[in-house]
Amino acid sequence: MIILPDIGYIEVNAYTSRARIPLENVAITVTSDDGTAIAMRLTDRNGLIRPITVPVPELSAGQTPDTGIRPYTPVNLYARLEGYEQLENENLQVFPRTVTRLDLQMIPLAELPVNWDQVGITDTPAQNL
Repeated sequence: MIILPDIGYIEVNAYTSRARIPLENVAITVTSDDGTAIAMRLTDRNGLIRPITVPVPELSAGQTPDTGIRPYTPVNLYARLEGYEQLENENLQVFPRTVTRLDLQMIPLAELPVNWDQVGITDTPAQNL
């Protein structure tokens, strides 16, 4: 079992895809890789959330090669807002004492009427650190 004594952060900026107008009340959910909810937030009128803290391996885990320990914590982030394409960001890597920032370009469903149930999925491949 790995003890996670450090903290990393996630910040989100949600906006309409073309106009870059901030979107309020986007439901943001962050889960661990086993599906356990870590945090839920709603974006404010500026399209921002309060930073989400994520337990991560201590900073020294990434400073020695071949320890067999990932120097980050992988999480999944889901963004939902009625009238917009749903977004899923899988395997985001949150590092110790670092802010992971995401710009979420939400596509209005009016632009994709036949794809009303489409989900935009982004998968971040593991880094060889």
